[in-house]
Amino acid sequence: MSKTVKYRLSKLMGKFTYNLFKILPTGGKSYPGYVFLKYAGINHLSDLADDQLQNGSILITGTNGKTTTTTMIIDLLSNDTNISKSVDNNTVYALTTSLLSKKSNIGVFEYGIRDIKHGQPDKVQKYLKPNGVIYTNISREHTQVLGVKNSFNDYIKAKTLLSQEMKDGLAVVNADDPNTCYIGQNKENDLHVIYYGICTEHVKDIFVPETIQCPSCGKTLKYTHNYVNQRGIYFCDCGFSRNKPDVCLTNFKIDENNMNLSVEGNVYNYTVKKDVSFNVSFKLPLFGVYNVYNVLASITAYSCFTPLPENIEVNVENYFNSLDFTILPPGRFEIFEIPGKIIGIGQGDNGDALKVNSTFMKDIISENNFEFIYCTPDEHEEEIFEDHLNTLKQLNPSKITVVPGRVSVKAAENYFNQIKLLNTNVEFSAIDYNFEKRITGIMDLIEKSEYKYIIVTGCGEEQVVWNQIKNRLKEKY
Repeated sequence: MSKTVKYRLSKLMGKFTYNLFKILPTGGKSYPGYVFLKYAGINHLSDLADDQLQNGSILITGTNGKTTTTTMIIDLLSNDTNISKSVDNNTVYALTTSLLSKKSNIGVFEYGIRDIKHGQPDKVQKYLKPNGVIYTNISREHTQVLGVKNSFNDYIKAKTLLSQEMKDGLAVVNADDPNTCYIGQNKENDLHVIYYGICTEHVKDIFVPETIQCPSCGKTLKYTHNYVNQRGIYFCDCGFSRNKPDVCLTNFKIDENNMNLSVEGNVYNYTVKKDVSFNVSFKLPLFGVYNVYNVLASITAYSCFTPLPENIEVNVENYFNSLDFTILPPGRFEIFEIPGKIIGIGQGDNGDALKVNSTFMKDIISENNFEFIYCTPDEHEEEIFEDHLNTLKQLNPSKITVVPGRVSVKAAENYFNQIKLLNTNVEFSAIDYNFEKRITGIMDLIEKSEYKYIIVTGCGEEQVVWNQIKNRLKEKY
């Protein structure tokens, strides 16, 4: 059987499986892609991409903000061209399913790599041949995958491999994040690298900066300004430093109901093969500063790949001026009221996210008298706990209630014992690993709390725990 016939039959089987599985609640997200790759082989991923995508694809990766950024890029590009899309995706099978779903001008795919073995970033890059890779940020998270612990250096390497062998196309990187900026600097001789970042002192981290290692030499980076966590203006004695952004947040002001932003950019548009400039101003709901980076990444990617660059300013302003909280994935951090209480609740499963959630909530707490219901990482996730602990130490809540966030109750109790050394008013609620028990248990803690302000964040399942708690509280009150 020739490779051509084998490929065509595999494609037919994959498409048949896709159409069959569309009736399922998950839409058969991964299995059709698995069927195609099982019989065709991953080397035929390039043939499938060539058949289904007229102008190639864009991959979005990073630690935080992937899903929101991908959704924004999809929404913006859909105004100008026909796209294939995939969000909340971290396997080559789900990506392949998206390719099987339809023919289009360009593919926009989230690709949340956790490790090299399961994410196969080098193979995805080799056979998919993306025209663009968009990096949000890279911070400590996902150190354990399917019971196997991976180092942070391995995690960075997995993200790097997605663009490492690219010799054509475009990389969009966060200039304010040292790890992604370093990836960009190492690709400047191979392709166009576009940097985005904050260029106003109106954004400043309220926490004491952490010690961040230089990605080039391993020494401690020096910062002249911290925007959010490790993102800021930095340099190292070895010569490594932050690149000047091509797309800049030039104005940032918060009023009672909105965040008001101005963004200026001068980028290379890969689709039309020329430089384009833009200057936009718009308002956003009170999403929190971290989502400003998602906005910058999406505007940068859109301006680099739209076939109609003359539409950039109008489309960007119209889109973001009409944006609301539905853009955020289910389970993400949100602030709302129930009788007598203001609650900030949602997933914060790495140090970066938990700190941002806390910052968002602290902006509205009128007094330093609040409870923190903290959902712990699992065993072998000590790095994540260390980052969480640093934030808890600086926040110094009036009360901390520790709840198991993942599987191990014993690990949660060990983390609780460490937190007790920092705060005298700490309690442990040993809720078993059962989704319904976790949901009702956390709701009970919220409702019985004597505090007006409550932060509820940490680790846990995004859809079946965090989103359920939020929805049930809203329905009840």
